[in-house]
Amino acid sequence: MIVREIDWRDPVAGFAPWAGEPFAALLDSAAEGDARSRWSYLAVEPFRTIVAGPDGVSVDGAVVDGDPFTVLERELARTGAPRTAGPAPFGGGAVGFLGYGLGRHLERLPCRHANDLGIPEMAFGLYDVVVTFDHRERRGWITSLGGVARLEMVAQRLGTASLVPPTQANGTWRADLTRAEYERRVGQVLDYIQAGDIFQANFTGRFIAERPAGVSGFDLYRRLRALSPAPFAAYAACGPRLTLASASPERFLRLSADGAVETRPIKGTLPRGATAEEDAANAAALASSVKDRAENLMIVDLMRNDLGRVARTGSVTVPSLCAVESFASVHHLVSVVEAELRPAVGPVDLLRATFPGGSITGAPKIRAMEIIDELEACQRGPYCGALAWIGFDGAMDSAILIRTLVVTPERIAAHAGGGIVSDSVPALEYEEMLVKVAPLLGTLDSGGMPS
Repeated sequence: MIVREIDWRDPVAGFAPWAGEPFAALLDSAAEGDARSRWSYLAVEPFRTIVAGPDGVSVDGAVVDGDPFTVLERELARTGAPRTAGPAPFGGGAVGFLGYGLGRHLERLPCRHANDLGIPEMAFGLYDVVVTFDHRERRGWITSLGGVARLEMVAQRLGTASLVPPTQANGTWRADLTRAEYERRVGQVLDYIQAGDIFQANFTGRFIAERPAGVSGFDLYRRLRALSPAPFAAYAACGPRLTLASASPERFLRLSADGAVETRPIKGTLPRGATAEEDAANAAALASSVKDRAENLMIVDLMRNDLGRVARTGSVTVPSLCAVESFASVHHLVSVVEAELRPAVGPVDLLRATFPGGSITGAPKIRAMEIIDELEACQRGPYCGALAWIGFDGAMDSAILIRTLVVTPERIAAHAGGGIVSDSVPALEYEEMLVKVAPLLGTLDSGGMPS
């Protein structure tokens, strides 16, 4: 590995030269001053691409044998581990997303909805050059596993970086489900819970807008970042038809090269207050909410079970349960589950054991996903999947793709929802969904809040 230190700069500005390219990602610790935000990465100019779509999995445009997980694992193994450690946890590897629907490659699950946005279900680039920024130390580096020439090429383009204000974005959102229909379907989830089918399901809705002319996905990301800075934020171009602009607050899986795993499921939400007193009261109410704590505990148990498939016996622990964490627009209850992987188990094995995340499915997981498919109005697509980097050394970090705009050449989609448990109230669930989706809808100037 070749490492060159560079001057600190705003990672968003540094990414600008690559913002219009079909495979480029900014993994952005956007919550400045937040202890959860340290590393930002620019993954640019991949040497290989992997895309899963309706015709199968392709590598550099050619269809290959294998399911998406197998192909991703195989392509990572072809490159191997870096020779030396870099200055940050990630110094080269795969960056991309896994759509929620990839769960069908792991379990027998229904899919009654069409892919109405015409987008892939997985897309990764493999990157041998990464630009890293350390927010804590205000330092930066370029690391290259592809030699000096590759490093110099990226360094030269980085030197041309300049940023202009985002383009004005006017548009109108429409909901796939009216308020009355959303609440009715939450009531159907409650019927399933009352009947003993499930304990919890994560029910969600979608808002759609036509993409304004001249507005890029990077424009939308910068607008979202200003409204809702988040520790696991990201902008990712995933081929010619898909861009993800994410302000995710939720880590899915973090894996060290020596096999230590952490997941941080979120369940439980209240809005930030308008005053310091109201804000503190909302945080205290969330901490003491029996309903939200029960919701969180169910998912902790689910994640403990999923991790137990690949973890060393006795290594799964819960060092933090139902802690209140505060973000730009909401307070959340967040728990931490840790484990140690068994020997010869790698990052893709860990994904197979746990994907999709329990916080955005429900418990029991498979039955909850069947009910989600029955009652939701559309495919989730990337939403509720994961955005991840996977190092050539076997390390990984990933975020649940919530609080995320899904951007195509024609349209923009914004999803939100919440966990439904036995004492959920449909009207309150709808209001919670609106709190979560508000920053996404706010990225369009005249969007307003759909009725």
